[in-house]
Amino acid sequence: MSTVADLPSRPREQTAIRPLSVAAGLIAALVVLACVHVSIGARPVSPITLFQAIFAFDPKNFDHQLLVKLRLARLAAALAVGAALGVSGMLLQALLRNPLGEPHLLGLNAGASLAVVATSSLPFLSVGMGRPLIAAVGAGLLFALVLALSSAGRAGPTMLKVTFCGIALSALASSITSTILLLDEETLQSMRFWLAGDLAGVTYQTLGAAIWPILAALALAFAIGPKLNVLALGDAAATALGVPVLTTRLIGLLATALLAGASVAIAGPIGFVGLIVPMLARTATRGDFRLALPIAALGGACLLTAADIARERSSLPMNLPPAS
Repeated sequence: MSTVADLPSRPREQTAIRPLSVAAGLIAALVVLACVHVSIGARPVSPITLFQAIFAFDPKNFDHQLLVKLRLARLAAALAVGAALGVSGMLLQALLRNPLGEPHLLGLNAGASLAVVATSSLPFLSVGMGRPLIAAVGAGLLFALVLALSSAGRAGPTMLKVTFCGIALSALASSITSTILLLDEETLQSMRFWLAGDLAGVTYQTLGAAIWPILAALALAFAIGPKLNVLALGDAAATALGVPVLTTRLIGLLATALLAGASVAIAGPIGFVGLIVPMLARTATRGDFRLALPIAALGGACLLTAADIARERSSLPMNLPPAS
């Protein structure tokens, strides 16, 4: 009869080889996607012009102005929003132990959109640079309501109840948002493309206001990464091992609200990224959240950049003459 000591042991290096190779592949893919992203458009630009615009900027060169003022801002938005959505989805799935945890599905994006639209429609209030924080508050409040409703009953907040409550409240928030827009044509005209989820027209001012909440939330997420591994064993086991379960969950939910709110403030409500990327990241890292969180950030950035490339490519006119 074999014992635990007789079982073949796996070298420690083998556990880290696969995640490191995945991360290296994602970084390489991200570099390629970034070059393609800024090169395509109504006026194609070569990669050489891109490097010249970055390292030897000429304010009189139209291509340099196009790259620096428009396309690099859009690229930075795709990277920031993709990373934020990937990490926020990973946090939700880890904290709730729910593979369907995703900001768009559980109501965070709808709450953030409702908060931004409601405050923007008020004539006496100027949102401006405070849009990311307003969106984060809206996302946090609606998700808190989702958790409160799903906690009713003897069973508590089960996976199915949280998912259904998130879908129901997300639909309710979206309906209220649509009502506000129908009653306020000026807000509708200024936000109809943003509400569809669009990176076009993103400015450095918007990015500057949203990047700090994203960086703060990423720092919080990476700080609790080791505790998420213990939390996956169950609340009782995590408490026995010295992990503060309630504090860890509150920090994780705060980071999730900031990430979802900032991403909605930049590009509007975008779904799917926070659902599929964390699943793939967990598979690549064998469930180690310390490694899964950065891989989810890289994967989300790659996916959203690739999606924006496809969107930009599909909107280009056919048979466009090359730039002179």
